Amino acid sequence: MTIIPLDHRFTRWDELLALILASFASMNGRIDPPSSALALTAGSLAEKADAEIGHVAIDGDKLIGCLFLRPEADCLYVGKLAVLPEVQGKGLGKRLVAIAELTAARLGLPALRLETRIELTDNHAVFAAWGFSRTAEKAHPGFARMTFVEMRKMLAPQIRIV
Repeated sequence: MTIIPLDHRFTRWDELLALILASFASMNGRIDPPSSALALTAGSLAEKADAEIGHVAIDGDKLIGCLFLRPEADCLYVGKLAVLPEVQGKGLGKRLVAIAELTAARLGLPALRLETRIELTDNHAVFAAWGFSRTAEKAHPGFARMTFVEMRKMLAPQIRIV
């Protein structure tokens, strides 16, 4: 299995979309509002990769995982962290988060940030086991109740040799 950055040579957008939709499928009917993954297209994923820092995990010739990273003022946002259901629980998600940590360090950002739906308590537990702490509960526009949890992982300060 290899994890590679998404760049101009990547052309497998339909496969990447299928991977994300398969990974997020268990949320369908469990979360409200529905996942933003349902609005993705192959074209919007290509645009996302141009605007953000994307990585894909490939096993043989099969796409099995991905994540997208977006630098913010005080952290690196981790979005669309997706692992095929048949590969979940085998450490790939943690390896993808390690890529996010390396990217944040390279960018001089002290933390990772992600959002997960309030209903997905199993995800909360996994992210907590990976070192993330709950920092806020928020609501999507138009919702009176909390719909998602924000979590952060503070990273060890980097020593820079000049």
